[in-house]
Amino acid sequence: MHPPPGTVRADDRSHVFHSWSAQAMIDPLPVAGGEGAWFWDEDGTRYLDFASQLVNLNLGHQHPALVAAIQEQAGRLCTIAPSFANDVRGELAHLIAARAPGDLDRVFFTNGGADAVEHAVRLARQHTGRTKVLSAYRSYHGATTTAISLTGDPRRWANDVVPDGAVRHFFGPYPYRSPFGASDEVTECARALAHLDEVVRLEGPGTIAAVVLETVVGTNGVLVPPDGYLAGVRKICDEHGILLVADEVMVGFGRVGEWFAVDRWKVVPDLITFAKGVNSGYVPLGGVVISARVARTFDERPYPGGLTYSGHPLACAAGVASIHAFEDDGILARVRALGEDVIGERLRDLAQRHPSVGEVRGLGFFWAIELVRDRGTREGLVPFNASGQDAAPMGAVVAAAKAQGVWPFVHFNRLHVAPPLITSAEDLHRGLDGIDAALDVADTYVTT
Repeated sequence: MHPPPGTVRADDRSHVFHSWSAQAMIDPLPVAGGEGAWFWDEDGTRYLDFASQLVNLNLGHQHPALVAAIQEQAGRLCTIAPSFANDVRGELAHLIAARAPGDLDRVFFTNGGADAVEHAVRLARQHTGRTKVLSAYRSYHGATTTAISLTGDPRRWANDVVPDGAVRHFFGPYPYRSPFGASDEVTECARALAHLDEVVRLEGPGTIAAVVLETVVGTNGVLVPPDGYLAGVRKICDEHGILLVADEVMVGFGRVGEWFAVDRWKVVPDLITFAKGVNSGYVPLGGVVISARVARTFDERPYPGGLTYSGHPLACAAGVASIHAFEDDGILARVRALGEDVIGERLRDLAQRHPSVGEVRGLGFFWAIELVRDRGTREGLVPFNASGQDAAPMGAVVAAAKAQGVWPFVHFNRLHVAPPLITSAEDLHRGLDGIDAALDVADTYVTT
């Protein structure tokens, strides 16, 4: 039985406490349903999901294979403790390990991305006997204690409680706004690696357990690493016995056209964190893929960690169905093809026509449109970490996109284009038409 119209909004406003929000300042849209790349509200207004919700809905809303897998598993065995062996848990671990690079062939399941990062850091610290971890500014790794301290964006500021010295931040490559004064990607890569090498040496190589980085930076800009950067980080880590942790919570499982984004650069980390796209978030699931070398540390020594719902059967059943759907439907190949021939081509055209577009960048079904007031100075359409009236121009752009029936992902002065991987070429064009119209609003704020 569904609640009567209006009840959903009333109950939400009276009783639901929302994340990252001033509770009296929000009015969440009541969603009534979804299918494929679309969802709709109680009034029947439809939106093309160009955010994949939180960049997790890789196979779209209500994928029949995933729904059927959950239903079948629920009729057979809803849950079992992680201390038991379970068929779908083991099958999913096998499927993930078979697609992971190098010798990463063990999987520790978690409930989502943040606790995957927590356990990756714990594994690294236990394996190395060291405590310090390095991570990048302009990063997001989750909202739990260690994960938020690793995070490099302003959401860390009110939450950072990790003891002093446990986490240190460094600058990663960002050619458009180079922190190193570089004018091209080759120079940016070289200077970013020299900077990281110096941070490692100044912090004390023997004190550092891991370098944690997003293979492609997600929320903080869809920053695609220059060719050679990840290999250079791998070399620095190897030189000092530091583990390399690739955070692929957002970009794993097809988002950029690879099972794992590191495969594009043929780099093998020691640990990979995943969540989101592993089963499109139909039931919460995350995990860490662990190299043989790290896993051997715990052959005769207990790993000090666990979760009640680790490898939950309903979540794992959806994960198994998801991997099979990827292969049956050729998802990785279509993401690479449509990502370049439709999304990339259209966005480059928009950049030529709209003076508010400073840069477009991305891979596969994962792109950012960086909006500026002045292309020459690269002043952002809104300031870094803008709020209130300072953020109003981006609010107007987002409202214009939604008026076109397109629901975008937005962060600071950027629109991110991250539709479900099953989105048709026709719907991609439809969504990009809506973004095109919204950029007309952004253009009104251009000063030169």
